[in-house]
Amino acid sequence: YLSSYLNVSAMSFGSLSKNAILALNGGARAGGFAHNTGEGGISRYHREPGGELIWQIGTGYFGCRTADGRLDTGLFSEQSRLDQVKMIEIKISQGAKPGHGGILPAKKVTAEIAHARGIPIGEECASPPFHREFQTPIELCEFIARLRELSGGKPVGFKLCVGRRREFFGVCKAMLETKILPDFITVDGAEGGTGAAPIEFSDHIGVPVREGIVFVHNALEGIDVRDHVKIGASGKRVTAFEIAAAFALGADFCNTARGFMFALGCIQAQSCHTNACPVGVATQDAWLQRALSPVDKSERVYHFHKNTVEALAEVIAASGIDHPSELCHDHLYQRISPTETRSFRELYDVLQPRQLLDGQAGRLQPSWDAASATSFRD
Repeated sequence: YLSSYLNVSAMSFGSLSKNAILALNGGARAGGFAHNTGEGGISRYHREPGGELIWQIGTGYFGCRTADGRLDTGLFSEQSRLDQVKMIEIKISQGAKPGHGGILPAKKVTAEIAHARGIPIGEECASPPFHREFQTPIELCEFIARLRELSGGKPVGFKLCVGRRREFFGVCKAMLETKILPDFITVDGAEGGTGAAPIEFSDHIGVPVREGIVFVHNALEGIDVRDHVKIGASGKRVTAFEIAAAFALGADFCNTARGFMFALGCIQAQSCHTNACPVGVATQDAWLQRALSPVDKSERVYHFHKNTVEALAEVIAASGIDHPSELCHDHLYQRISPTETRSFRELYDVLQPRQLLDGQAGRLQPSWDAASATSFRD
């Protein structure tokens, strides 16, 4: 799949209103970029405008679940083979609340949301904090292969906010043992946002996106598979500079939710969980949704993407290069004191192919040595 450099990050129907989903997908179709469904399933409002979709499969397996909350392979195969669905993303964790589940209040579970998710109408909908289809790194790799086969060979990857290094290294060891690689890994940052996150998690849990990108890039380089796995970056990638910074650190594409939320008219009223969003973005109240015109806002979504990518092109040109893939650690500098700046290369370690396998990864080597392909635990 030929992705845009900037795509709509995961936001579910249910968390967002139908008008918001229509506007996001309409803008994605007009601009030729992808719209991540979020873990709430594929609704009619994702399909009507015809924009390309990345279908996110979360811990609740919404849209492809059995009555007891496991994966329904028949439903998954049917939905994943839709022409609009271009990639499958397994959500392991998100930046604003890594390792934490979520709840959609009963008053937001309308008949349409219940249909899209495969859940009862008017009942509280819980997303568990962990997956039931896999419990070990090897089982995760096998799950990736299973979804790839069921979808007819479409690209399958996973999204996470980096936590303990040893756990991700366990997945890397499982990749080598099973010879099953994800097509992409989306790295979310601890600075990512959602109105459903506990304040302790959004403020303190998870690795920031820049450090997360560097770590994942180094891990894949260290086991010599970087050329086979793309890296996406999420978590406040709103401006052209932040997108360029992500590319310089190792990302291949970026996703943003916040930027597109602003394009929809979000005023950060912080009432997402109350069903009383005053601008119609995060509510299922039909009266409040009238504040958001899908036609008008889809144009704003389109123009936000267009202008941001054009700004990225200007940043690339100013750097004296021809393509974002040419950005590297030497192109960006960060102030570390009132009188000193350092390049990203001086701030971040950069591994070469096979350094982890050869036992020469420096500070990362102990975490690699402690990792296991058969367990996420110590």
